[in-house]
Amino acid sequence: MKDALQQLIAQAIQTLIDNGSLAVDMPSIKIDRTRDKTHGDFAANVAMLLAKPARKNPREIATQIIVALPESDFVEKVEIAGPGFINFYVSSDSIQDVVNTVIAQAERFGCSDKGAGKKVQVEFVSANPTGPLHVGHGRGAAYGATLANLLRAIGYEVHSEYYVNDAGRQMDILATSVWLRYLEKNNVAITFPANGYKGDYIQGIVAEIINEHGDNYVASAEEVMSDLPDDEPQGGDKERHIDALIEKAKSLLGDNRYRYVFEIALNSILDDIRDDLSEFGVDYQEWFSERSLMDKGLVNKGIERLRESEHVYEKKGALWFRSTAFGDDKDRVVQRDNGQTTYFASDIAYHMDKFDRGYEQVIDVWGSDHHGYVPRVKAALNALNYDENALDVLLVQFANLYRGGEKVQMSTRSGSFVTLRELREEVGADAARFFYVMRKCEQHLDFDLDLAKSKSSENPVYYIQYAHARICSIFRQMEEKSLAYDQSIGLENLSLLAEEHEKDILQQLAKYPEVVNIAACQHEPHLIAHYLRELANALHTYYNAHQFIVDDVKLRDARLVLIAATHQVIKNGLALLGVSAPDEM
Repeated sequence: MKDALQQLIAQAIQTLIDNGSLAVDMPSIKIDRTRDKTHGDFAANVAMLLAKPARKNPREIATQIIVALPESDFVEKVEIAGPGFINFYVSSDSIQDVVNTVIAQAERFGCSDKGAGKKVQVEFVSANPTGPLHVGHGRGAAYGATLANLLRAIGYEVHSEYYVNDAGRQMDILATSVWLRYLEKNNVAITFPANGYKGDYIQGIVAEIINEHGDNYVASAEEVMSDLPDDEPQGGDKERHIDALIEKAKSLLGDNRYRYVFEIALNSILDDIRDDLSEFGVDYQEWFSERSLMDKGLVNKGIERLRESEHVYEKKGALWFRSTAFGDDKDRVVQRDNGQTTYFASDIAYHMDKFDRGYEQVIDVWGSDHHGYVPRVKAALNALNYDENALDVLLVQFANLYRGGEKVQMSTRSGSFVTLRELREEVGADAARFFYVMRKCEQHLDFDLDLAKSKSSENPVYYIQYAHARICSIFRQMEEKSLAYDQSIGLENLSLLAEEHEKDILQQLAKYPEVVNIAACQHEPHLIAHYLRELANALHTYYNAHQFIVDDVKLRDARLVLIAATHQVIKNGLALLGVSAPDEM
């Protein structure tokens, strides 16, 4: 409807420009739904926007636009309000026609071709495979997957991707932590490092190694613990201590055995992450390996491209990217003095590869703690002659869990955290997916576990799913009463839907395509969650106020086709959020 009104106004303005009545360029035309129905259904402020360039009073311009408007069957009346708003009153027939559209388009209702096949890559979660996913990763997963669904719904060709950080120091810390726990299991008295991974999940990996190789990977405590710098509890540096232990592991195990521990730890956790996300309804087109960047020489290629354009320089044996030239607060190391490339160098190569693969837009969904990382990545893209504006980095705040009104304490490195799997098992995947996207991604989220499990109108996902199930129960009642529902009779008698509750639902249904478009374009999935809550409320209110299975067949089928359309839109919206639409509850 908004698009149709925009076209009418654009045609009117073009007519005025062509006949010399307005000496302006075609403006951007915005149509809003009115909050007060006495002011019509839609309003446009275009006359006020044109007042200054046209050097005319906005009400005078509004009058000219109204006179020049092409005739339309769906516009019942147009008025000027206030300083120059143009208010549109839409005909009842056109509002009721949304039911025909929903029934005809079914699961495609709300979809569009706005993206027109434009290639977009969405990368999200991408947690280091050093442990199970926790509740913080869950929010990024729900947000990223829903955003991908929304972009697909409006016509974008979306490629969702998980970047596997399977190289670098954190993976070495994981492998060393696994080996040290293996030694403990074999009764070797070592002191576990403060900076090691302490979660119980490590024990499962250790059991695999013992099952395959017994005690063949054992070294003595003296070999392992001798000549190490002090750890943090002894007043030392925990980073230097863990790095020394990594070198001990590599030396004592040798290349092949160390690589085995490294790979079994990586694959075990990565398989767990894949399974966890799949059970959460999150699947990817690609799991992109960081090591593949090095294997293909892309990290060195990125550095060389920066060197050729004179955007890197050498200082104390290290190579630095001159990111301050592009607005970053300081220059960044891409290659250390020992010849090893940095995480940042890999990220440069990865983003270079994204654009070289032909994506016109790249969306990264990162944790909010990465906010300082954004300027340097955009700086690198700029230096490599890519359009930095084609990269959109969306930062997701952490989710705080509350149980019984008390905040659940968590610490990732110590292993004291709530996993995504534990959350799913406690509240269900549907509630978790919905609660995660109820707020803007950049806003803090307090996740009330008790509310998510409750079967009440206070629980939004239950309230929405119950609306869907309630509609299904009405159609089951029809079958139980041996009554026939004729969709065609319902569609032919939509004019009988004259109750205020029915008009409210019709207005809500008509809004759905607009909400999908805005949510996708503005990257705001929470708009779908809020919309579904409003639609569910309209349905429950309607249900409590009126009978559906009435003696008047025409009225009955008109009401049934209205709630059938409502059923379809609720189902469509929940599908975008990755939430099921149960027929019974």
